[in-house]
Amino acid sequence: MAHAVAEAVQTGEHLLVQAGTGTGKSLAYLVPAVVHAQRSSRPAIVATATLALQAQIVDRDLPRLADALQPVLGRRPTYALVKGRRNYLCKHKLEGGYPDDDEGLLSVGEVDSAAGRVGQEVVRLREWADETESGDRDELVPGVSERAWRQVSVSARECLGSKCPMVQECFVEQARAVAKDSDVVVTNHAFLAIDAFEGRHMLPEHDLLVIDEGHELVDRVTSTITDEIAAGSVAGAAKRVGRLAETEALVDAGEGLGQALGQIAEGRVLNLPEVLVAALGRVRDTSRDLLSELKSQGSGEGDGGRQMARAAVQELFDMAERVLEQRELDVVWVSEDPRRGPVLRVAPMSVAMLLRDAIFDERTVVLTSATLELGGTFDAVAGQLGLRGEGGPKWRGLDVGSPFDYPQQAMAYVAQHLPAPGRDGMSGQAFDEIEALIRAAGGRTLGLFSSRRAAEAAAEEMRARFGDEIPVLCQGDDQLPTLVRQFAADGPTCLFGTLSLWQGVDVPGSACQLVIIDRIPFPRPDDPLSSARSQAIAKMGGNGFMAVSATHAALRLAQGAGRLVRRSTDRGVVAFLDSRMMTARYAGFLQRSLPPFWPTTDRTLVLKALGRLDATAPEVVGVDTPALRGVGGGAPATPAPDAPVPDAPVATPVADSARTAVTDGRAWSEEDDEELRDGADMGLTVEELADHLDVSAEQVSARAGQLGLALEG
Repeated sequence: MAHAVAEAVQTGEHLLVQAGTGTGKSLAYLVPAVVHAQRSSRPAIVATATLALQAQIVDRDLPRLADALQPVLGRRPTYALVKGRRNYLCKHKLEGGYPDDDEGLLSVGEVDSAAGRVGQEVVRLREWADETESGDRDELVPGVSERAWRQVSVSARECLGSKCPMVQECFVEQARAVAKDSDVVVTNHAFLAIDAFEGRHMLPEHDLLVIDEGHELVDRVTSTITDEIAAGSVAGAAKRVGRLAETEALVDAGEGLGQALGQIAEGRVLNLPEVLVAALGRVRDTSRDLLSELKSQGSGEGDGGRQMARAAVQELFDMAERVLEQRELDVVWVSEDPRRGPVLRVAPMSVAMLLRDAIFDERTVVLTSATLELGGTFDAVAGQLGLRGEGGPKWRGLDVGSPFDYPQQAMAYVAQHLPAPGRDGMSGQAFDEIEALIRAAGGRTLGLFSSRRAAEAAAEEMRARFGDEIPVLCQGDDQLPTLVRQFAADGPTCLFGTLSLWQGVDVPGSACQLVIIDRIPFPRPDDPLSSARSQAIAKMGGNGFMAVSATHAALRLAQGAGRLVRRSTDRGVVAFLDSRMMTARYAGFLQRSLPPFWPTTDRTLVLKALGRLDATAPEVVGVDTPALRGVGGGAPATPAPDAPVPDAPVATPVADSARTAVTDGRAWSEEDDEELRDGADMGLTVEELADHLDVSAEQVSARAGQLGLALEG
């Protein structure tokens, strides 16, 4: 793989590399990337989808690699981590350049017994601000609540940029200056998309881009450029404007939008109703008028406050105008939020041409993942990335294989005797099959289900059948990292769940010797984006089902089946309870997307194999508990020389805390509840809190409702 990356750098031909778990793919692209950076005097950019892999590269892989390459290259390679502006402390805001989100918090001079937790945190942030050299939130240990951090940070749109009186002391500008002179700059897919599509030039100039976890790129980019608006969004912007301008017209426009959205059924909006066009037109026009008024006020002592107001109103204007333009590739839909009411969303049907023009046009791109070759070819993924079709750039696909002997280490078992899954839930025959498999395996089972309802139903049924003999955990019983840790620490324990478990969970060893997949994970038929994409492809004469639904399912199946073999010593069975894996016309496509396990439909053979594995199973391995990053000045932690370098991030458990409730499968702790209360007090939106807590907006809304909190849209 390293040689292939080096060749791509030399020829300028884009490279898609499928590299299975255990390959060491990060080392394979980092070595040629460092060499190229030092020869060209331009940094190489590495973008990941997850924070876990980002941390692994910066804290583990690059420090060791720099030590190894220094005597070879003559100097130690350098590297930097680039994040969004909200991750850094803003000195201008600390000095009073912006209005307080919570009046009086930033003016707290001394903490006393009457000061609340947030007040104490802000005082601590002020003290830390005098000491920190980076202003990076991750280096503050222990951390602070989102509410407190908001008092000392600004978003990209709220930033004054070159007009800021403290731009020379800005932590963000300093970090980006360091990145400009580094050999390797590590960032994430979302930041990469914003830099490329919005032209902000936050990343240094480069001619080599490596995209790890490449199977996630299309979804991450789509999410980044998806917009939404609700009545609460308009009210929140009006609140931001405050006394800087008259907001009555904007408030009225927001109420009108809420009424218009209330008349539209959930789902895709193919033709904008007149009532919605009129409501969005009022939002757009009043936003434009306010922007003109705020701009005409010029600069002065309140620049920070005006910039925050402009940013909030600009977002309204941009969203309303985008929907009203009715762009050919945009998909518009309405979804109902338990707390915010109806929300209007818009997303691109395809990002292929955007990626071709903004990502692949002016640099060499190496895109890698353990799952890029679907149905035995790279064509599906390449098409989504904009690499195929007329005018597409040169590229090639390479499968470097895996160090694992998949046919010897694992079986792929299809329960062909079961009826095809229906819409009425899991059949009694399927429950019998699950019980037989788990009993033969002695527990040791990760159950991957297509829906939360299916996972919970299976867990309830198995608990009734097993009693105390085999513990069954289910996603939503507790925090997911806690459940993963419990599962990995006890052989007989089983863990059932949905999407979060299909990828990113790494439990090596004998704790996981059976992976059960209940059905082929097709996208929901009512998903607006998937259905729009399928219809568009069908209109052009293509097979919408194979291009969208089957490709989506193949990727998820490959990710899910990949949970089984994480080390060369792992053994086990992936059991598919969906007979369509053998009988459907698309079965071959799905099968070719899986790791090359030994295939079988022989139930007796599988049960005996699981029994033998259980009888000879070694002690469970458990999961690692990573050290806190940034302790002692934020220097990357260097592991012991003989420490293993996993190809995929290990599950990262968090500290246990008292559980207060479970909503929509999400367990809440006292600390989480406090964060929600803080967010409600300071006017944070549901989306902002969902992003901060890494949960869905629906889960935030549900818990907020239980606590009696009113969150903004």
